[in-house]
Amino acid sequence: MVPEFLKEKILKSYNEEYLELITKGYNIDRPVTLRINNLKTTKEEVLNTFKDNNIEYEEVEWYENALIIKNVKEDIITKLDIYEKGYIYLQSLSSMLPPLFMNLKENSQILDMAAAPGGKTTEMAAISNNTIMITATEKNKIRSDRLKYNIEKQGAKKVQILNEDARNLNEYFIFDEILLDAPCSGSGTLTNNNIENFNEDLVNRSINFQKSLLTNAIKHLKTGCEMIYSTCSILKEENEEVLNYVLQNNDIEIIPIEQIEGLPYLPVTIPGTICLYPNELYEGFFVSKIRKK
Repeated sequence: MVPEFLKEKILKSYNEEYLELITKGYNIDRPVTLRINNLKTTKEEVLNTFKDNNIEYEEVEWYENALIIKNVKEDIITKLDIYEKGYIYLQSLSSMLPPLFMNLKENSQILDMAAAPGGKTTEMAAISNNTIMITATEKNKIRSDRLKYNIEKQGAKKVQILNEDARNLNEYFIFDEILLDAPCSGSGTLTNNNIENFNEDLVNRSINFQKSLLTNAIKHLKTGCEMIYSTCSILKEENEEVLNYVLQNNDIEIIPIEQIEGLPYLPVTIPGTICLYPNELYEGFFVSKIRKK
């Protein structure tokens, strides 16, 4: 049951039609999706393993290393040898998007500001074939340990893990590119299992944290360079409104992200940003690209 305050927020941001689509998306049991880890294996090897185990899959047009599993659940996949060896990484399709919009040039210094559990950290390492230097921060010790485990399991090299709040980074740290997949209310990823814990206080705390993180991110970004700000929220107050707050207080600009055909887009108030609503394949997700002037 979607809380009334959340319905009001969605209606304030969109309309009745989108409210219906979003609430429908909350009730959908999505299939397992995963990313093939090209640092350790080949696509052919993974596909052969699935065929040998009668696991049906569908390829994803916009990302050659992404697969949708058709006929089994997560518990079957995690028993496979290719999972244990780190040849694959279970990850939502929406979560795979932010690193794909980055430049990730060889030898560049990258900051991943809220890195745990490491899906996007290891994806960036894989996309760049371990040719970039990543500083991955995570303030929670348990989550930081999980991040370390996943980075090692996935064979991601040149990754330095900092168990600290990204807002407290030394001012001398400066980066060529930053990924801030910000902690948020999770309003795009709600399900029947977790929706009862969703409350307005969580949204408000998330907004304040996001503003602080994004403001600090810009301080650590080289002039003329770009960063990604993303959330798994569909609420404009965590997305466009946070961006507008930072745009007013910093010398930055939005770099338009080209839409990928076939994704479930919500209307946005800042041209060039993208926001997805949850459906049978995708979680609700927001992505934007910023350049420091």
